[in-house]
Amino acid sequence: MASTEASAACGKITIADMNWNSASLIANVDKFILTHGYGCEAELVPGDTMPTGTSMMEKGEPDIAPELWSNSMKEALDKAVAEKTLRIAGKSLSDGGEEGFWVPEYMVKKDPSLATIEGVLKNAKMFKHPEDPDKAAFVGCPAGWNCQISSGNLFRAMKMADAGFELIDPGSSAGLSGSIAKAYERGEGWFGYYWAPTAVLGKYKMVKVDFGSGVDFEHFTNCTTQNDCADPKPTMYPPSPVHTVTTEAFADKAPEAYAYLTRRSFKNAQMNSLLAWMEDNQAEGDIVMEEFLKNYEDTWTPWVSAEVAAKVKKALSEL
Repeated sequence: MASTEASAACGKITIADMNWNSASLIANVDKFILTHGYGCEAELVPGDTMPTGTSMMEKGEPDIAPELWSNSMKEALDKAVAEKTLRIAGKSLSDGGEEGFWVPEYMVKKDPSLATIEGVLKNAKMFKHPEDPDKAAFVGCPAGWNCQISSGNLFRAMKMADAGFELIDPGSSAGLSGSIAKAYERGEGWFGYYWAPTAVLGKYKMVKVDFGSGVDFEHFTNCTTQNDCADPKPTMYPPSPVHTVTTEAFADKAPEAYAYLTRRSFKNAQMNSLLAWMEDNQAEGDIVMEEFLKNYEDTWTPWVSAEVAAKVKKALSEL
């Protein structure tokens, strides 16, 4: 009887299926677990950070945003939480979104100093410029991306031009990931900006370069990320908070389902490998969801009760 009451309380819910792979995977996992484990009538609706967040605040729907990069709308989100229209259930990515400058792991295995900016600058010649043999290449962000500003300011802050580096615009996301793939296939030097979770970092083992600076959050916010930053200083990228956000109405009517969302969280390394699998198999979110639930039981079963896990496994066996 109790579980029927729980499912009646959950009722119809909508989950934002954001238009990037990690978010689509999480949305599909949530739909399957909430439907089969908690008796919700869950439906996926298309989403993206700003429109989804705004719609949840103004219209109370969708009920769940499984992967919201909350920095981009922090003030509005904090206000909605304070006004009790939205609730932050927890972190979708326990490490947060990760940004940094990276080098291939095979280079660091040969020379561990390359895991530091000091080592990279001393060995600039190892990072050959594709068009100018006298220069070294630092692959930055494509024009128009926010990270183009931060990577450009950090290039100046660490006086990389003095060491012989030139900042290269890869032209596009495909150009950036393609340059890593090409270096890896040839065992060549590569140094540049990238972020996680991504299929690229699942496929190619890269090491994040330590600037020896720690994170200066205030300077990062007020200078590193600003176009008019006159005197940029070295700072590591702070992790980007990535949250699961629900409406207060959903959290109230379906406390058990909400409690699952507070426990459901992925580590970047695991998400990187799932995204690489997704890309290799050209799989949509629902296919990689099945792969995850069938092969990563140790990860997801602690998110739910034994009773819910049994229901989810039964539904999986019927797919």
